[in-house]
Amino acid sequence: MSKILKTNCPSCNKADTWHEDNPCKPFCSSRCKLIDLGEWANETRVIAGTTVNNWLVDEDKYQDGASYS
Repeated sequence: MSKILKTNCPSCNKADTWHEDNPCKPFCSSRCKLIDLGEWANETRVIAGTTVNNWLVDEDKYQDGASYS
């Protein structure tokens, strides 16, 4: 017999029951899933820490004076 797992939606905090066949898990609905995606896309939600931008090149590292942009 499997144990029923109670969870809260990370978007709206609504109490929900975890179902393996729920295509929106861990969210309670596709609406909450899309709201969360929009928050990540707008950078409202971010992972804490120092931003690393690998696209910026430190030209001081290159001695030949060429532009690498």
